[in-house]
Amino acid sequence: MEQKDKVEITFHAGVLTIGGTVVEVAYKDAHLFFDFGTEFRPELDLPDDKLETLLLHQLIPDLEGLYDERLNHVYQGESVRQFKHTAVFISHAHLDHTRMINYLDPSIPMYALEATASVVPALNKNGDFLIPSPFEAQNFTREMTGLKPYSKIQLGEIEVEIAPVDHDAYGAAGLIIRVAGKKIAYTGDLRLHGYDPQDTVEFCKRAFRADALIMEGVSISFPEREHDDEAIEIQSEQDLMTQMVKLINENPKRQLTFNGYPANLKRFSQIVKQSPREVVLNSEMATLLFEVFGQKVHYYTDENTVSTDKLDPQLEVPYQELLDDDEHYFWQVTAHFEQLQKGGLYIHSDATPLGDFDPAYAKFLALLAELDVTFVRLACSGHAIPDDLDKIISMIEPQLLLPIHSYHPEKLENPYGRRILPTRGQTVAL
Repeated sequence: MEQKDKVEITFHAGVLTIGGTVVEVAYKDAHLFFDFGTEFRPELDLPDDKLETLLLHQLIPDLEGLYDERLNHVYQGESVRQFKHTAVFISHAHLDHTRMINYLDPSIPMYALEATASVVPALNKNGDFLIPSPFEAQNFTREMTGLKPYSKIQLGEIEVEIAPVDHDAYGAAGLIIRVAGKKIAYTGDLRLHGYDPQDTVEFCKRAFRADALIMEGVSISFPEREHDDEAIEIQSEQDLMTQMVKLINENPKRQLTFNGYPANLKRFSQIVKQSPREVVLNSEMATLLFEVFGQKVHYYTDENTVSTDKLDPQLEVPYQELLDDDEHYFWQVTAHFEQLQKGGLYIHSDATPLGDFDPAYAKFLALLAELDVTFVRLACSGHAIPDDLDKIISMIEPQLLLPIHSYHPEKLENPYGRRILPTRGQTVAL
């Protein structure tokens, strides 16, 4: 068998790190890539997000024939072969999986579940979610074809099935790739403790006895923390809501605010449904909930947020009324934290800044401390806990396990066959 007739998996990025996954599966004249984000390294304090800057700091890989020709990228590697069929698949809307999609050659098709295809441009409507294309408007989002769950795309002799999984980004998916009698499964990011664990279980059924399982391992990346005074132990998304409602009820005469990660639409939706106080969101998040779920919520606008004709004017709450309130509202705050009332309570629910690895985090906590605003961290991981990672492997029984998207992939074991710990740039042939 010639080399080009082998099924090849190349790990361009996303190895021994969290984020920036770019993996290629190639066979004969066809190849596909997943995903197309960047590593998150705020400590680098880069001067810009230009393609050459990201390449220089290895936050994205050097890829042949993938980047927009107008960017004048010159591939530095050895040219392997030409492909007739090329496509990119996006597993979900988090930045480390989507951030550089505007740098992709416009002629290359990009696929995702319908939910992700609608959420990404909505998150980027102000042009501050994705890296902007230098050739388009600031809020441009390149075309993405939205697929229904379990849809299949044919690329030459490669068949790709997109399957929903449970994650904290709405519309998350994994991939089942069938080629040359082989089955390759890519988990994307997944878990069993969110709102849709049945999706992960169904993915595992479809991936059963995969010849190769490319699997995330975020939760095994970090040592178990000792008790953290900032965080309340959370077991599931519903447990998070239970704790949030408890905090609201325990603070009847106090300004209560919160923020979360915008891609976690189901959490925002549940906050609106379950909060004992009236929830008020900024107009961008209110618009997202209406566009995706048809859910109407109270909202506010300020100089950083603008209203749209999709929102009911009768549901708008004056921003100053929120600043003055200490008993009626539970509202989302995303900017001007210095305007909060002294002595209030703020719930940080997987919002940015994400943690102490971000230099902005310490400054953020210091600002709240100056205001005597109590900081409470209510976080629920979008990634399977270590025991559930083992459970997912046991449900799939892969012949070959390829752990990525983790600082310690060696902690994932495969009782059902081989394991390879990929290195950046490595190609594994099946």
